[in-house]
Formats: sequence, C-alpha cells, structure tokens
Amino acid sequence: MTLQEALKEGSRKLMEADVPEAELNAWYLLEWSAGVNRSHYLAYPEEELSLEKEEIYREALSRRERRIPLQHITGEQEFMGLSFRVSDQVLIPRQDTEILVEEAMKYLKPGMRFLDLCTGSGCILLSLLHYCPGTKGIGADLSSGALKTAEENRERLGLQAELVQSDLFEKIDGIFDLIVSNPPYIQSAEIPALMEEVRLHEPLMALDGHEDGLFFYRKIAEMSPRYLKDGGCICLEIGFDQGESVPALLRDRGFEKIEVIRDLAGLDRVVRAQIRK
Repeated sequence: MTLQEALKEGSRKLMEADVPEAELNAWYLLEWSAGVNRSHYLAYPEEELSLEKEEIYREALSRRERRIPLQHITGEQEFMGLSFRVSDQVLIPRQDTEILVEEAMKYLKPGMRFLDLCTGSGCILLSLLHYCPGTKGIGADLSSGALKTAEENRERLGLQAELVQSDLFEKIDGIFDLIVSNPPYIQSAEIPALMEEVRLHEPLMALDGHEDGLFFYRKIAEMSPRYLKDGGCICLEIGFDQGESVPALLRDRGFEKIEVIRDLAGLDRVVRAQIRK
C-alpha cells in the first residue's frame, strides 16, 4: 500500500463511519503511524508503507471508526505550541482554553505564585510555567489518574511544578497572586447529548458541572478570596452561556474589575476578576 492509497482508504473508511473531518483525521493518523509530514507525502505519494506501519495505521483507523478520540490514539495533543501527553483520565486540551492561558500570562510576573485548580493534563499550569519564567505554580486535581498524566507532562517538558491531589482547595496551603481554573461546567442533563468522543471517552468528573453547570464556580467564588493576595487575580474558563452567571457569583464574593473575554468565535470564554480585601 502506498502513502496515497493509504490516505484514500483511510478517508473512505472514516467517512463511512461518519467520523467528523474524516479526511483530516485520516491524514493525522497516517502522519502519526508512518512518521511522514505533509511535504514528504506530496513529494513521494507512491512510497510504500512497510507492513508494520500499515498494520499500525489500520489499527488506528479501526479505533477511530469506533469514535475513540484521535488524541487518545496518538497519545498527544498540541497546546500553546507545546506537545502534551493525554489519556482517558484527562480532558483533551482544546484551543479555546489557550485564551485562558493568554489572559493569565498578561497578569503573571516573575516572583508570582499561582494555583491551577482542576489541572487535568497540566496543560494550563505547565504552559504558564513555560512562558512565564520566574513564576511558581501548583496544580490541584482530585483524580489520581489526571495527576499521573500531569506528572508525565511535567517531566516531558522539564518544568518544576508542585502537583497536589485535592478536592479544589481542600489540601491547598498558602496565598497566591493568581488562581486559574477550567472546572467542569456542563449541565448534567446536557451530557447525554455530547458527541460520542467526549461522552464515552473523556472523564465524566471533568465534564459534569452538576444540575446548572455552576457547582464548581460557586465553590471557587466562595473559597478563593482567602487564598488570594489583596489585588490578586482569578481567571476562569466558562461555557458560552455563563458570561453573566459566573461574573455574578464573583461579584457577590467581593471581586471587582470583572471582565468577560470572548473566544475566536465571539463566544464568552473566560472571566477575569480581582479581589480587594
């Protein structure tokens, strides 16, 4: 089987399985399994795959046909220009979350200390440490499986970060200049309608924001002031329909200078606020 034949067959199989962006998925799987980039493919489309690489490719296609996420097959996802290890224990890092990191970067200065709640893969925590040298970060997550993945990413990127198994602030000590979080915010009733890749293969505890999707925001809004310095900042990723409810929760707990930042699609995505004591 040549590279061109492999891509054509992979695209057909994924289309027949109704996989979204079938052709693009087929390309990513071919790129991963054959170890080729786009320029090599365009230059040598008639190059034959080895039997070993063809077998890897076919198995990857089979898994994707069963709606296993592409990133769970390849084992990684790019985020903020960095490569992160992912697993079925964490949410797959998404481009929208880069807006949260970018907003936090505007605030962080050398010498500052920050906390990442619900750290998951560690993509927010470790991206901030990578791009904001001289800062110190702690990542907290209740899931031991998530923390194991975050540990792998910490070692992979060669960064210093403390990781704590904690139910939000339960085992957190000290005061921070900044708190960031991408907590679970999907309403429980909406989860059965999510696409299969998310509903069946990403951890429920990282998705479910309980009845109204605001369960974790209430806890964070209530508890974070005692963990923030005077004038300290909080940055939270939110759902597209939470641009009024989450700021209201923060305002009720004494936060000010509240701003809602939109994503590239024009949807509310991040809330940033400061606390005055």
